[in-house]
Amino acid sequence: MTQPAPLPPPAPTQEFPPTLREVLIRPQWIALLALSLVVAGLFAWLGQWQLGRAIDTAPLPPGATEQVRPLAEVSEPGEYLPEPFVGQRVTVSGAWVPGDFIVVSSRFNDGVEGFWVTGQLRVADTAVPTSIAVAVGWAPTQDAAEAAAERLNADAAAAGAPIAIEGRLISDEGAVPPPSGADPQTLIRMSPAALLSRWSDTAGLEVYRSYIVAEAPQAGLDEIVSAPPEAGSAVNWLNVFYAAEWVIFAGFAFYLWYRLAKDAWEKEVEDLEDARAESSA
Repeated sequence: MTQPAPLPPPAPTQEFPPTLREVLIRPQWIALLALSLVVAGLFAWLGQWQLGRAIDTAPLPPGATEQVRPLAEVSEPGEYLPEPFVGQRVTVSGAWVPGDFIVVSSRFNDGVEGFWVTGQLRVADTAVPTSIAVAVGWAPTQDAAEAAAERLNADAAAAGAPIAIEGRLISDEGAVPPPSGADPQTLIRMSPAALLSRWSDTAGLEVYRSYIVAEAPQAGLDEIVSAPPEAGSAVNWLNVFYAAEWVIFAGFAFYLWYRLAKDAWEKEVEDLEDARAESSA
């Protein structure tokens, strides 16, 4: 009896590579998508918060900086001066600290370079010792400024009752080193932090970060020209830029999820094609 011919071996099942959609709906990538949603939601909230800070819904009325207000109502020791109050006219009572009248150079008055004489005013009626730097006048030469500082130091040593100072409140200019070759003690910026390092009797002292430009000059000095600040915009464009950055970060969280999943899919397809090539060989 004739034996039947053997059946040919079954053809190998062809394996098709997964689609990108099939990879994206796998559990690990769904979990990563959920994490991306959380991160993007956080970034979106930060963008909304930054945008809320960018728009001042209650700006100061025009001319508000020209109304003299007590210093304590405008700023606190150690705090940065809020933008709406830069240039605010304030009044404060206190006593000068003898020996702490210091000359600051590179001060321009109506375009003319000269010098400021500054002093440490110890604020009256505070729970802890508190001081604020005050620029009391301008001089065209360093000799005139130093002579005025000596007179003021002598007067402060003999002073009795507190005095009232009225002037504009200005933000700290920041300390910078003096020019090359100049006296290391030279101050070229009006910085309360730099002045504090040269003041006396500073143990436990609280200091305002801002300073006052006095309206009434003293010791024969010239008045410091300090014009009213220009009306600012109700929109802080820097904060708007930051808000846009947070939105970009939120979008990047989704892009990162997609890019990682696509890279995994491309690698899987490439590995399958390599395996096919080896089988054919």
